[in-house]
Amino acid sequence: MPIRKFEWPERGELVLASVKKVTDHGAYVALEEYDNKEGLLHRSEISTSWIRNIRHHVREGQKLVLKVLRVNPAKRHIDLSKKRVTKRGRIDKIYTFKHERKAETFLRVIAKKIKKPTKELIEKAGIPMEEAYGDVYTALEETSRQGQEILTKIGIPPDIAQPLAELAHEKIRPPLVEVKGILQLSTIKPDGVKILKKALRAAQKTAVPKTAKIHIYAITPPRYRLKVEAEDYKQAETIIQKASEKAVKTITKTGGEGSFKREK
Repeated sequence: MPIRKFEWPERGELVLASVKKVTDHGAYVALEEYDNKEGLLHRSEISTSWIRNIRHHVREGQKLVLKVLRVNPAKRHIDLSKKRVTKRGRIDKIYTFKHERKAETFLRVIAKKIKKPTKELIEKAGIPMEEAYGDVYTALEETSRQGQEILTKIGIPPDIAQPLAELAHEKIRPPLVEVKGILQLSTIKPDGVKILKKALRAAQKTAVPKTAKIHIYAITPPRYRLKVEAEDYKQAETIIQKASEKAVKTITKTGGEGSFKREK
C-alpha cells in the first residue's frame, strides 16, 4: 500500500506533494504520504531551464510528484527535486498512489463488514498480501482473477479471505493481458477481396468470454496483425490460436494461402 509505512521518506524515493507556500527561493510542500511533513523544493531543482518567475512553474495548491534528495530527521528537513523526475516516473507514481488509496479503502470496507479493527485486518491480511505480491492492490487483482485460494495459501485466515475474495471479485477488474501475431493471407481468385474479408470475419467472430477482445489491423496486404486481450495468458493464447486457425482455414478452403506467426 505500502502497509508498513515509515515515518520519513528515503533518499531517491518519489513522493506526492502539495504546494503550501511559494517564495523567491523555492516552494514549501506537504508530503501527503508522510503525515504532511514539510519539504523544500528549491528553485534550482524546479526546472532544467532558467527560471525567471518561480510562480510560472509552481503554484500554491498544486500537486507534484517529487524526488527526495536529502532527508535529515533530526532537523526535520527534506530536500526535494522536480526536475529529476522523469515523465515515466511521474505517471507510474500517480498510478501507484491511486491504487494504494483504493487498497486502503478496500481494507477499511472489509474491516467494517466483518466487524474487525482495521489494524487487525492490516496485520492478518494487508501485510501478508504486500509480502507475497509487492503491494495490496496487485494481490487484490490476483484474488479477483484466481479466487480465495491464493489468500489462504499466504496464511490469511478463511474468515477474512472469503469476504476479501468476494468483494475483490465484485469490485476489481484485473488488467487484461495482450498477445499478438501476424496473419498472412493471400488468394489469386477474382473475388479475392471478398474471400479475404470472409477469412478475417471468421477470425473476428471467434467465440470469446465477455472480458476478452479480438482486434485485427491491416499492416500491408497480405499481412494483418491479430491481437487478443484477455484476463490471462492461457486464455489469450487459446483465443488467438482459434482465431488464426479459422482465418487460415477459410482462406485455404478457397485455394488461397494462409499462415500465422506469433509476435513476442
